[in-house]
Parts: sequence; C-alpha cells; structure tokens
Amino acid sequence: MRKLSIIPLLLAGLLATGGATPGAHKAMAVNHGKQTAQQSNAGQQGLDAILEQMNKAAAAFRTAQADFEWDQYERVVEEHDIQNGRIYFRRTKSGIDASIKVTSPDSKQVLFKDGKLMLYQPKIDQVTEYKSNANRAEVESFMSLGFGASGKDLAANFEIKLDGWETIDGVKTAKLDLTPKQEKVRSSLSRVLLWMDPVRDVSLKQQFFEPSGDYRLTHYTNIRLNRKISDDVFRLKTRPGTRIVTP
Repeated sequence: MRKLSIIPLLLAGLLATGGATPGAHKAMAVNHGKQTAQQSNAGQQGLDAILEQMNKAAAAFRTAQADFEWDQYERVVEEHDIQNGRIYFRRTKSGIDASIKVTSPDSKQVLFKDGKLMLYQPKIDQVTEYKSNANRAEVESFMSLGFGASGKDLAANFEIKLDGWETIDGVKTAKLDLTPKQEKVRSSLSRVLLWMDPVRDVSLKQQFFEPSGDYRLTHYTNIRLNRKISDDVFRLKTRPGTRIVTP
C-alpha cells in the first residue's frame, strides 16, 4: 500500500518541540570576494523585500481555496502517485483551519481544526485522529505554509534562500528554498521549495523533500482568496458507525 502523501509531512509539525529560532534572514551563504558579496547583498535585499510583501498580504488574509495536483514520488520504486483534489483554509480567532479533499484516484479528507489533525478514508470507513494541542502553533505554521503565512512566520521556522524568479501560469513567482531549523523536523522534512506570489501571499507550486529522496510536488490552480467558505467544508463527512482510531 502506498503511503498517504500529506501525513508524514504534517506530522513533522506534530513532532516538533521547542521554540522557533530567530534570524532566518541570514540564510544566504557567506561569500568571499567583493563581487560575490555584492550579489549576496542584492539577493538578501530582494529576499527581505519579498518577506515584507508577504507580511503585508498576510495581514489581510482570511480564507483561501484552490484545486491541486499532488505528484508523490517514491525513490525506492521510482514511482509517481498522482492525486487531485481541493484545499481550503480559513483564519479563525483561535488559529488556522484547513480541509484537504482528495477526489482521485481514491477519495479521502484531511482536516485540521481546533488543534486536531484527522484523516478520513471512506474506502475503509475509518478516521485517524492525531492530537496536536501541545504543538498547535508549529502544526499551524506547516498547514499554512504557502497560504497566508507571513514572511515573519516563514523566517521563524526555516532558513530561507531566494533561488530566482519563475513564471507559473502567467504569474511571476519568487522561488524560495527553505530548510527547517528544527532538527526533529529535518528528520522527516529535509527541504521545501515554494514558488510564491508575494503580492497575494500564496504559493502556486510547492515541493517537499524527505531525507529518503522521496518528494511531493503540488501545483495549485484556480486560487481564490478571502471568499466565504461554508462551515460544512470544515467537517468530516463520515457515516454512522465510522471507526475512529488514535495512533
């Protein structure tokens, strides 16, 4: 059975302990030589400007929804598992809610709400609950990565490098190369690439790398911001008698 692509990466947030380390704006490599140093300074200034744009956009963020295609690659067997669906976010008084609905090839739903991460698999009629109250802030930082997270939030959890600009679906995006600061997170998630539209504070593409060489590449389309989302979206559509398990 293939692993569920979203769960190991979200659990990196669940397993994280300890506070964030400040000063991520120093993630650009130290260079030797005047010309290289000038290029580094220019790159750092560009990164700082992007993070500041994200800060401003994050202040106005309320909801987001988008279609997605996940490409989960497993290095050992050299296979790609393509999944499609829709993702929803909303900011509440208590934090961030997220609902991820996979529609193909198999239906499943991942819900993060009230500090609890839940996976519903209709095929086996089972809900798996992961409690995360002790590390809720860390989990929310991962859930909102690329959707509404401020530049300050990003810098608190990752070393950040600006890897140039690319046009995705006609939108100019900043390609950000992220390395988790916390060692415990790096044991599950070694690196993240975000193709960010800093003006809207959303990512059009994301690529999560695991130490094993596996990765998940996600492409978001039909992104809509700050529109009302029904409360029903943030509920699991279970059936009477659905089995609930807690690892």
